[in-house]
Amino acid sequence: MKATLAFAALLIPGVALAECRPDTVELRGDAGTARFTVEIADDAAERARGLMHRESMPRSAGMLFIYEQPQSVSFWMENTLIPLDMVFLDRTGTVRHVHENAVPLDRTAIPGGDDILAVLEINGGLSARMGIVPGTQMRHPAFAEAAAWPCAE
Repeated sequence: MKATLAFAALLIPGVALAECRPDTVELRGDAGTARFTVEIADDAAERARGLMHRESMPRSAGMLFIYEQPQSVSFWMENTLIPLDMVFLDRTGTVRHVHENAVPLDRTAIPGGDDILAVLEINGGLSARMGIVPGTQMRHPAFAEAAAWPCAE
């Protein structure tokens, strides 16, 4: 399967991590399991700045936007120079929506839906190649209380 082979580039060894780390997210779904090193944007100023003005980002890197409570969110690409995939997650860490290949510098609003607690931005095209789709689960401390995939498992 094409998605599985592409997903293998970021596969985690068979044993799951015992602890979650704030600078790491793990995703699991039908295509396998992947890990990204992330920068955290958890206040208004950091979320507003996001990944603006960056000319590149390593393949296994991303930014995790975390909100204080689930809400309706919308993003745009003003001053963002690289194409991005936006992965919108609910309070359990379950992917609700994926917006693929957001166009650099575009000011068009990209709605993520209602009841979104976090958004993962990764390099454009990775979500399709890796099989990140609605229903995929993320493990990270931000979802501790209601996590579909708890940190200690």
